[in-house]
Amino acid sequence: MKIVVIGGSGLIRRHLTAELSRQGHEAVAASPSSRVNSLTGEGLARVLAGADVVVDVSNSSSVEDAAVLDFFERSSRNLLAAEREAGVKHHVALSIVGTDCLEGNGYFLAKVAQERLIAASGLPFTIVRATQFFEFVATIAQASVAGDRIVVPDADLQPIAAVDVAAALADVALAPPRNTTIEIAGPERMPFRDFVAHSIASTGDRREVLADKAARYFGAAHDKGSLVPEQTEAARLGPARFESWLAAA
Repeated sequence: MKIVVIGGSGLIRRHLTAELSRQGHEAVAASPSSRVNSLTGEGLARVLAGADVVVDVSNSSSVEDAAVLDFFERSSRNLLAAEREAGVKHHVALSIVGTDCLEGNGYFLAKVAQERLIAASGLPFTIVRATQFFEFVATIAQASVAGDRIVVPDADLQPIAAVDVAAALADVALAPPRNTTIEIAGPERMPFRDFVAHSIASTGDRREVLADKAARYFGAAHDKGSLVPEQTEAARLGPARFESWLAAA
């Protein structure tokens, strides 16, 4: 199969194209660096010629509310129209667990808008919502510094390794379209505080980590279960465990 992987910062795209190639498929990474731009439409007709599946892991370079909404709406419209013209059989998009119940953050609202465009497009699709990646837990910790402590949301977290996200996307891309949304997560569900505490402790950082019900998640209001799969028993769980991943990192 020819599978085109659109955009992304490189983390998921790199793992995904490697996995698809390992399984013997033609995996084509498409981004502005290869003269393919979903935001402007440049190069889409060329790269989608003969494609069976498109996996969209593109991301906005801005987190400003209006800009990120424009990015996901315009790039999705361009991409879906080009796929329809090329006869693509399956559109796969990476999204975020809980994105439709995290109010107050323009990025999450923009992802909801993207999902709605996909579902209404008439094209066969599967939306894959992932929890936070292992790779970003340390970044979240640094963004949550408050004086000599770290203050994080009083919520549960169930992060997943980027390589496991890519493996799930590869499996979805090679399977028939589901025309629905599925969720993927790591194997361990624990308080947000515990993941951050383990993360900083692995670097020798002994600062206190506190959970605060008033703390927001990237500006978004949340409840205890907003950041984890709605139905854990129905979610696909990656095999990598956080402690093992930290030890190998």
